[in-house]
Amino acid sequence: MSDVAEWWRSAVVYQIYPRSFADSDGDGIGDVNGIRSKLPYLAALGIDAIWISPWYPSPLLDVGYDVADYRGINPDFGTLDDADAMIAEAHDLGLRVLIDLVPNHCSWDHPWFKAALAAGRGAPERDLFWFREGADGPQGSAPPNGWAGSFGGSAWERVDDGQWYLHLFDVSQPDWNWEHPAVLEEFDSILRFWFDRGIDGFRIDVADSMSKDSTLPEVDEPRVPGQPANKYPAHPHWDRDEVHDIHRRWRRIADEYSEQPGGARTFVAEAWVSPPARLARYLRPDELHCAFNFDALKAPWDARSQRRVIDNSTEAIWEVGASATWVLSNHDTIRHRTRYGRDQGEASAPAGTVDADLALGLRRARAAALLELALPGGAYIYQGDELGLPEVEDLPAEVLDDPIWEHSGRQIRGRDGCRVPMPWSGTEAPFGFGPGAAQPWLPQPTSWAEFTVAAQDGDPASHLSLYRAALQIRRQHPALGDGRLEWVDLAPDVLCFERRPGFRCVVNFGVDPIELPAHRRMLLASVPVEDGVLPSDGAAWLSM
Repeated sequence: MSDVAEWWRSAVVYQIYPRSFADSDGDGIGDVNGIRSKLPYLAALGIDAIWISPWYPSPLLDVGYDVADYRGINPDFGTLDDADAMIAEAHDLGLRVLIDLVPNHCSWDHPWFKAALAAGRGAPERDLFWFREGADGPQGSAPPNGWAGSFGGSAWERVDDGQWYLHLFDVSQPDWNWEHPAVLEEFDSILRFWFDRGIDGFRIDVADSMSKDSTLPEVDEPRVPGQPANKYPAHPHWDRDEVHDIHRRWRRIADEYSEQPGGARTFVAEAWVSPPARLARYLRPDELHCAFNFDALKAPWDARSQRRVIDNSTEAIWEVGASATWVLSNHDTIRHRTRYGRDQGEASAPAGTVDADLALGLRRARAAALLELALPGGAYIYQGDELGLPEVEDLPAEVLDDPIWEHSGRQIRGRDGCRVPMPWSGTEAPFGFGPGAAQPWLPQPTSWAEFTVAAQDGDPASHLSLYRAALQIRRQHPALGDGRLEWVDLAPDVLCFERRPGFRCVVNFGVDPIELPAHRRMLLASVPVEDGVLPSDGAAWLSM
């Protein structure tokens, strides 16, 4: 692994959802040693780094985002020794390692929150969280205000002595009070703990959420479970100016470690913030290094929308000297093969509510992969993207695990459909997910036999082969990765841009085939191209 300065500006990072990636011991749950066993596959795919979703000790009431111990590994996933070995092996293969940091909240099983509950009213332990009296006088039977939880219901929960605590997410996830110096110091220590173990960076969960208005004013609009919040300026608990002081504090720590062997340590922000100019504030030179471009993830499959997002995002980010970070899917969103196969007016509707043409979705997903990997900046691949996996929208109700399911009165199926375990080999479940025939924690569809790594390996027309080829070209071509683009206008339903030296990407969003512009040779295409004609929903990389 080379000490490349600002490596994240061009990196392709592969997101691993550890519970669903690979199971080494046959208990149906993915684990750290499962990740270790697949590191050669990931290195051969052509990525630069992995990001591991939460692997900490947790009651798993929100699939690990309810952290009980920030300095350990969930026993279901392995041990710290396993993690150390995995980090070392990844580095030996030239892969950097990022992990999740969950700073807005912890688990109600965290020792500090347990101590706060036991200490009672007025105790200093409660100052670490947001404990408040009720809004209706001495009885306190109404919550302090009307803030809604992101998963539905109130954002407040009453404890036995009558006080209430804030949880912007699940009831099992009490929010930290970031105005308390002990919380600041604790997270400084957590960052150093993992940096000392060789971690190359962190993905910051809901990076815009930690600061709150302590006067607890009401929110202007009600929260709809499963839908993005309206994060307007001066919102009482989203995207507040004070959160940037926290990020500056963390950046100073990362910069200390960046002076050590291994190159720069980095932060990537999960911040569902718009417009792009507000997101860019998180990427100023003394704050976080990069942030997921969720506007691109949400954009419908049409040329005008895609170009508008690309222009708005890059212009805002380049203005602060940062680089873009593109993403098509993750553990919180409908897989993009399914999104692109839906009516685009309902592309992000909850799982199981909108029909999808999966053949069309796959065709568009192939084109989207070439678009994403040709754009300036870094890119993230969610596990299974490279296999063309669709959302599993018909999971049996009894296996649904996402808290959104219960909080919505079992009306919204939640995010489990994008978290179904990876298919590696074989013709029936568990598709090589683990040794033997033990079934994984979420059932895999029988149709996934055609999507396994083994089934696609060696097939030059497969989705996996497309990703491998694209990543190889991206790594070798001097025009790709960080940099700029120049638009070339061909037709209203076509995106064409040039990257210097000597590269063009053409994506046909229209219904009619188009003639490709003159070129020296075609490097790669998402669909068969005959006589220089690019079909509908196809993309091509051209050497000029």
